[in-house]
Amino acid sequence: MKKDTQLGHLGRNPLQTHGTVNMPVYRASTIVFPDLETYGSRPADDYKIPRYGIHGTPSNWALEEAVAKLEGGYNAVSVCSGLAAINAALCAFAKSGSHVLVADSVYGPTRSFCNRRLAAFGVDIEYYDPLIGSKIKNIIKSNTCLIFCEAPGSLSFDMQDIPAIAQEAHARDIPVLADTTWGTPYFFKSFEHGVDVSIHAATKYIVGHSDVMMGIIVTNEKYWLPVRRAVADYGYCSSADDCYLALRGLRTIGVRMKQQMSNAIQVARWLAARAEVKRVLYPALESDPGYALWKRDFEGAASLFSLVLNPVSKKQVATFVDALKLFGIGSSWGGYESLVTAPNIAHLRTATRWPDDGPVIRLHIGLEDPQDLTADLAQALAAMAAAA
Repeated sequence: MKKDTQLGHLGRNPLQTHGTVNMPVYRASTIVFPDLETYGSRPADDYKIPRYGIHGTPSNWALEEAVAKLEGGYNAVSVCSGLAAINAALCAFAKSGSHVLVADSVYGPTRSFCNRRLAAFGVDIEYYDPLIGSKIKNIIKSNTCLIFCEAPGSLSFDMQDIPAIAQEAHARDIPVLADTTWGTPYFFKSFEHGVDVSIHAATKYIVGHSDVMMGIIVTNEKYWLPVRRAVADYGYCSSADDCYLALRGLRTIGVRMKQQMSNAIQVARWLAARAEVKRVLYPALESDPGYALWKRDFEGAASLFSLVLNPVSKKQVATFVDALKLFGIGSSWGGYESLVTAPNIAHLRTATRWPDDGPVIRLHIGLEDPQDLTADLAQALAAMAAAA
């Protein structure tokens, strides 16, 4: 089936749920068994049968099955947040004395977890140029246990050549983990491009309505048990109610993302033509350095991108952001509403140098009319100029 058809049918079976179109919410902590033998014979590594609430219910499994099949993975597990998904996936492979390679453009909290937690446990963390491609072979060590990618980076939008990195990693039997929240299972088929463990902040586009915190880890068959055991060992889980909402959001991810991509491209092109803007960081634009890789590997683009303003004062940046009426100031993205932040990228880089001296603005484009959004940006740019 085509992916839009899959979205309407995966993760549900009305004939098994008394005819209900949607999977019901199974709230559970305790699971009871008919006899002691059945209770004692539970397979330790089968996490898709009822055993205890923390390991999931049919509500969890319906969502996990739908996401895994949509993305082309073997299996999936949902947890309480995107960061929890990242941390559990990393801990499934990292151990004291091992070496971990992490893209320098990675999500800030991922870097914090590596620096504050993994390093404290004796893991050697090395950040690499996200544009390294096949040259990553030059920094792989004998004790390298994983390579972590994020394509594109969630602030700077560097587009990584994941297939080239994966080819070098797999030649040495090293798993490739990737934060694929931006691409989503709808626009990026991770496992076709060499990813072994795909990590999503389902909070974003999968849920799509800014009302649920959730992470989802999708794996190939080889790495399913290491990852699932790590999630169980850390006690991570997600609620049945949240899984119900996430599955509801997943049903419309196609129509939402296609519309938001269209809106984002219109707004990004409008911004690229403005004199106040030095450059727009969005792989879906032909002018972006990562455009060729995005076009090759992705079936579409998320509606999250950044722009670099020509140098202005901090006061002017604040005036611009505060003057926006349709963009909320908020850290998340992937919902129906437009958002803005003003990140400092330079201090997050250690392996590479951030090249721009102008301030960075990150925009998430929602489902509003793009003409209204550009009008709002125009008045905010005018206010910024007047504050000089």
